[in-house]
Amino acid sequence: MDWVPLVLVTFKLLVFGTGMFYAIKWHYDKEKEESGKQTAQRSEKRALLRARGNVAAALVLSLLVLALAALVLVGTPGLELTFP
Repeated sequence: MDWVPLVLVTFKLLVFGTGMFYAIKWHYDKEKEESGKQTAQRSEKRALLRARGNVAAALVLSLLVLALAALVLVGTPGLELTFP
């Protein structure tokens, strides 16, 4: 019974050590690969941010239109909607 924790802890350390080695290697290789692509990606990133901004502006505008339409529809049948 005394050998079970020793074997399991050793196995766990080997598995985690191997996983950490490959994780660090993968990140290092990815950084090395991306260092050459950074200039091309900046323009793509700007275009993506611009598109996201346009979508966000359209969403906010549509929410404002929806809120205005809701206020008009609530007031039409005679429901009283006053703000304190």
